[in-house]
Amino acid sequence: MDLRIFFKQWRFTLILIGAVVFGALLGTALGPQARSLKFLGDILLNLLFTAVVPLIFFSLSSALASASSLKRLGRIGIVMLLVFIITGVIASCVMLVAVKLVPPTACISAPPPMPVQPQPFTDLLVRTITVPNFVDLLSRGSILALIIFSLLVGLASQLAGEKGAAFRQVLVSGSEVMGRLIRLIMLYAPIGLAGYFAFLAGEYGDQLFGSYARAVGVYYPVALLYFALAFTLYVYAAAGRQGIRLFWTHIPPAALTAWGTSSSLAALPVNLEAARRIGVPEDIRETVLPIGATIHMDGSCLAAILKIAMLFSIYGRPFDGPAVYLGAIGAALLCGIVMSGIPGGGFLGETLIVTLYGFPLEALPIISMLGTLVDPPATMINSAGDTAAAMLVHRFTKQNL
Repeated sequence: MDLRIFFKQWRFTLILIGAVVFGALLGTALGPQARSLKFLGDILLNLLFTAVVPLIFFSLSSALASASSLKRLGRIGIVMLLVFIITGVIASCVMLVAVKLVPPTACISAPPPMPVQPQPFTDLLVRTITVPNFVDLLSRGSILALIIFSLLVGLASQLAGEKGAAFRQVLVSGSEVMGRLIRLIMLYAPIGLAGYFAFLAGEYGDQLFGSYARAVGVYYPVALLYFALAFTLYVYAAAGRQGIRLFWTHIPPAALTAWGTSSSLAALPVNLEAARRIGVPEDIRETVLPIGATIHMDGSCLAAILKIAMLFSIYGRPFDGPAVYLGAIGAALLCGIVMSGIPGGGFLGETLIVTLYGFPLEALPIISMLGTLVDPPATMINSAGDTAAAMLVHRFTKQNL
């Protein structure tokens, strides 16, 4: 390959990788003092979060508004859900094998019990999929409600027929403008990611070699192997060798953003741009990726199995048998669905694990700390997995990229 072509394709990715390496080395050298550099990453995170709500709204609503066939969108939705479930089950099975080969034991003393207020499931459901006021949709804490509202707006604009034509054009135009905005924000990404990786290395470096070292030592290699091998197989199934080349050429900026920010939502704008460059059609990428950022989380499935196995080990329960394994896979899928796209959203999944298995409440902070340590690679897999899923959805709704 001509070096000029190579550097043209990979220039931004190489800049991001250089920024990440520099930040990690700087954070390791500074230790806890690296916390002072976190503000550089916070600026990037805030810029992306500011854009992500209108981006999701315009992406989803315009996908329905500009759809030539609602039947095709229905097919996209069905295939998308099947892909999400299948890849989540595969990820869970991979970690099941890993924890059986290398049990994640930990010498951890349980902290004092945590008070908790029980909440009726119906109340939780209402708050998750709806909000009482329109202004509440503008919060990234209401992403599922925003997704449902955006889909309804897009559908309503279709049903309005000719009278809704002007509004549909506004939605499509808004989606294009938001895409351009993200490209502008990403010009700052090398500085922001360098600051975040310095903070991560300085803040959590010691803990990686402490009580959680064995569990983290299981997760990181498995996660990185899953990222490299499983996604290569997925995109090969989607588009052959060309799919592999396109995916690994364009996914690194989105993957590094997800790792550095620990947020699928923060990485969503970059992910949408990566999917566009890969060649995923607009109606698929603008449907699959925003929804996937909330309910499709292979990395979280990997982490959930590890957390369950770890608690079984700590509390002396046997982690054996088909019923236990199937229950763990089901719990992992549920954890992926209830996760939000914001940093620390894994706390919801961890609460679900403790509740489902009847562990004492003091188990929650134990796996929450583990969740914090494995969150960066988990989020990277969650985010990049949405793009791989979009390629698979395209493969099974239309033959070639």
